[in-house]
Amino acid sequence: MKKKKLGLLPKILIAIILGIVIGSLSPEWLVASLATFSGLFGNFLGFAIPLIIIGFIAPGIGELGKGAGRLLGVTTGLAYISTVLAGLLAFVAATLLYPHVLEVGGLINSYTNPEEALLEPFFKVEMPPVFGVMTALLLAFTLGLGAAVIKGQALQKVMVDFREIVEKLIASVIIPLLPYHILCVFANLTYGGQVTMILSVFAKVFIMIIALHVLFLVIQYFVAGQVARKNPFTLLKNMVPAYFTAIGTQSSAAAIPVTLRQTKLNGVRGKVADFVIPLCATIHLSGSTITLVSCSMAVMLLTGMPASIGTMFPFILMLGITMVAAPGVPGGAVMAALGLLESMLGFDTTLTSLMIALYIAQDSFGTACNVTGDGAIAVITDGVSRSEPA
Repeated sequence: MKKKKLGLLPKILIAIILGIVIGSLSPEWLVASLATFSGLFGNFLGFAIPLIIIGFIAPGIGELGKGAGRLLGVTTGLAYISTVLAGLLAFVAATLLYPHVLEVGGLINSYTNPEEALLEPFFKVEMPPVFGVMTALLLAFTLGLGAAVIKGQALQKVMVDFREIVEKLIASVIIPLLPYHILCVFANLTYGGQVTMILSVFAKVFIMIIALHVLFLVIQYFVAGQVARKNPFTLLKNMVPAYFTAIGTQSSAAAIPVTLRQTKLNGVRGKVADFVIPLCATIHLSGSTITLVSCSMAVMLLTGMPASIGTMFPFILMLGITMVAAPGVPGGAVMAALGLLESMLGFDTTLTSLMIALYIAQDSFGTACNVTGDGAIAVITDGVSRSEPA
């Protein structure tokens, strides 16, 4: 019999615990050694981010051009609006609640010189990316839209092959090494005396995120109920099996069969459900967006960084597009968003590591929110297409 592999979330949790123990008990040289590995991995991640952006956004946009005309436009528009509204809801909730439950600048208030809190690696190896994040985004949009417009099959195949290479890089290198990276980061944070606050933040942010997921699902199904003239809570209740399937599989793609069945149970026509649900599994990530915005604002508040609407709204708009790039692996959405976190919010390696840990701790719940919301998009799309003249 095959041994059951340990999932990414348990590995991350074990890494956090081991990191805290090692940081509490180990001498400085050992923590500095771990910081060296973390620094090398962080530099490699920086090199890989533009490749991830190109590899997922370009073919993703190119493939959208192969859809069924108006139905594709309606579904894509609804998915993008839903994702952006989810991000704005998270921004408003974080703006109202975080100042009362989190300590502003908590990670730096205890230190005269914050840079002395963490140990420096023994050595660094520069791994400059091929091009910057914004260049990668612009190139991805240009290639993706160009392939869709000219229907370039050869170009699309090259982009799809490149996506497979990037998927292998994520699945075979980045994800397996991620727990060790998290372990090293938490050992350094513990040695610097910052981990107690980090863990208290985890608990508070986690509770708020789950509450926002539920609230946003209720909003989505209220709108769907109005469009379809059906009881929104009945619609939502019918999607519960899809929600728990997504929690178990931690994958929107793996939950598609159950999501399809429950969506059709809600009265959505078969041809609409068969088109909308697989498409939304790729482009509609409202739950993941709530998590990313909530976690990023928590990290920004703790480090004293400004999190105004002027900073966050462009980030949310870009996040709605970048979520198309989210690969189908656990933690894929946060991997696709790392470039935006660095280029638009100014996160460094340590902050992106905290974001990854915060995100993956609730990744299955974010996926469940995504999948359940797909059913609402399908109901709305079906209602809109029924009302259109033949």
